[in-house]
Amino acid sequence: MTTRDESDEPRAFRLAHVPGVIPDKWVRKWDERVPDVPLQLVRVSAAEAADHVRDGHVDAVLLRLPTERTGLHAIPLYTETTVVVVEKEHLLTVADEVGVDDLADDVVLHPHDDTLAWEELPGQPAIARPDTTAGAIELVAAGVGVLVVPQSLARLHHRKSLTYRPLVGTGEFPVPQSQVALAWPEGETSELMEEFIGIVRGRTVNSTRGRGPTPKQPKSTSAQSGATGGQQRSRSGRPGKPGRPGRPGKPGKRGKGGSGGKGRRRP
Repeated sequence: MTTRDESDEPRAFRLAHVPGVIPDKWVRKWDERVPDVPLQLVRVSAAEAADHVRDGHVDAVLLRLPTERTGLHAIPLYTETTVVVVEKEHLLTVADEVGVDDLADDVVLHPHDDTLAWEELPGQPAIARPDTTAGAIELVAAGVGVLVVPQSLARLHHRKSLTYRPLVGTGEFPVPQSQVALAWPEGETSELMEEFIGIVRGRTVNSTRGRGPTPKQPKSTSAQSGATGGQQRSRSGRPGKPGRPGRPGKPGKRGKGGSGGKGRRRP
């Protein structure tokens, strides 16, 4: 693994994310707060996400829990709703939400890259497990079965012929949920990492952690003099009001002495 001098500022902050996780709002905040360090996004599969950051290919990763967390710090950010993806004509679409008991007669697909930690899968088992969630979506569209996934993955693989409903469990048959978390290597919490942690946690720009706001550049002397040139300043230091121009006098009548202006009358 290539190492870098920690005293040098990295050329970019590399952030990996698994399918369905959209970091756009955090990227915009990063661009506002750390404009001198670009943030590079790297999309990785759920299976390789933890190893990708552990091996130093990226600085941090947005992944789904549960996962193998050896050698990693991890901060859970939010929990996703679990949904069942079905055809639009399926009988399950008549309800706003679906219970696990409602899937008893349906074939429930279980792809190898599933991110939900099932103790027991509801419904009827499929003959074979699809390799990927994308492949399972293809089977649902072909009428083979239904698929249970986090809501963000249902949105990611949206099709006009498919829809989804929230899946509700029971005390005897709970439905697992997916947590999205920010993970990074243990012992490597740099200033830039602290900055990104602050962004995802909603810290203000004036927080004591991280790099803090980028200082504004002072105006040049020439610019200041150009902006204030020609103005008089009062004793209080505030710019004085410009003088009022004199009003032109009315032309006087010519007197006998021939002098200009208004002539005098003799007593």
